[in-house]
Amino acid sequence: MTGYGSADKGPAGPGDGGFPPGTARPGPLPPRIEPVGSAYLPPGAPGQPPAPRPAWSPPTQPGQWGAAPAPAPAAAPAVGSWGHGGAPSTTPGPSTPPGATPGPGWPPASGSTPPGVPGQPPAHGHPQGPGPGQPYPAGSVPATKGRGLTVTALVLAGLLAVVTGVQAYQINRLSNRLGDTDSRVAAAQAADGTRLDGLESRAGALEKQAGAAFNPEAVASAVLPSVFRVRAGNSTGTAFAIGKPAAGGGTNLFTNYHVVDALWQTGEREVFLERTDQRFPATIVRVDEANDVAHLRTNGKFTGLVAAPAAVKSGQQIVVVGAPLGLEDSVTTGVVSAFREAGGGEGPVIQFDAPINPGNSGGPVINGSKQVVGIATAKARNAEGIGLAVPIKVACDGFKIC
Repeated sequence: MTGYGSADKGPAGPGDGGFPPGTARPGPLPPRIEPVGSAYLPPGAPGQPPAPRPAWSPPTQPGQWGAAPAPAPAAAPAVGSWGHGGAPSTTPGPSTPPGATPGPGWPPASGSTPPGVPGQPPAHGHPQGPGPGQPYPAGSVPATKGRGLTVTALVLAGLLAVVTGVQAYQINRLSNRLGDTDSRVAAAQAADGTRLDGLESRAGALEKQAGAAFNPEAVASAVLPSVFRVRAGNSTGTAFAIGKPAAGGGTNLFTNYHVVDALWQTGEREVFLERTDQRFPATIVRVDEANDVAHLRTNGKFTGLVAAPAAVKSGQQIVVVGAPLGLEDSVTTGVVSAFREAGGGEGPVIQFDAPINPGNSGGPVINGSKQVVGIATAKARNAEGIGLAVPIKVACDGFKIC
């Protein structure tokens, strides 16, 4: 039998609770209990390392938790007894011999822990989680928590797949729309190019029409610097520069033969070209009496007019430039009335309705393209609007200077 304290004084007497006479009654139990033969501190007590937890195997016989069989169920231990989370009881109880099965409120025997204690497996060999408020051992995860993580991962993977699919669908739609836009832009550019080509063609045609449109002012401005009043003795008429510069330098000109015939008949060859206050000497080179054409040449350099390559047509608009009655740089307009073929020993002539008078003889008849179509030579007497001109082709073929 063991007592409380560090030594026994002898058997307890009657009526004194088992303590020797004259001994003071002990106070509350100290925080440790000494079993027989050794000092014992419950595991987890201050200053005492936890007892090693031996390997455990389920009992094979009822009450096999130590050396002795389990006692019959006893009444619930007092509040504060060991094993129920309270403080040590303040009422002394019977001591437990070594190796005996501890009763309620006493620490378990060394090397054994009853089933159900936190950290020990259950009675049927299945592991049991930690008690309330205690963490799981390191590296272990409860099954329910693992299943929750798996479900969460699957949900996230599904959401990611849905988002990826939606983005792929949107990208595909954007690609299709971009392709359609490129096609529409290409079609619009092609259409714009076609319209631009059409506009350029129409502009070119309009320019040609504008160029072909009759503009007496533009014709006169281009022609007047090449047209002169010619004075041959007592006669006056008109002469104009034609073709390229002369072989020996200077300028070739055309006029009517009847303007210079008086000088030509007397052997005189010198005439004068007059323009404003300037006067240039010229020479009669050759004449064509049948067609009423004379070839003049001057040492001055002037721009020669261009002969029309095609014959005139009725209704074609014309400009006649000359010096009627000695009035230089006079301009009249009209149309070609007719082209008269040669007959009766005379050459072909151009009939026009532009007004002419004495002094216009030898002047150029110009079309809307600023080309010479004839040489004005006469007008009908006692009639209005009937003028005659020698076709420029006749003059060019006869003198080879155009």
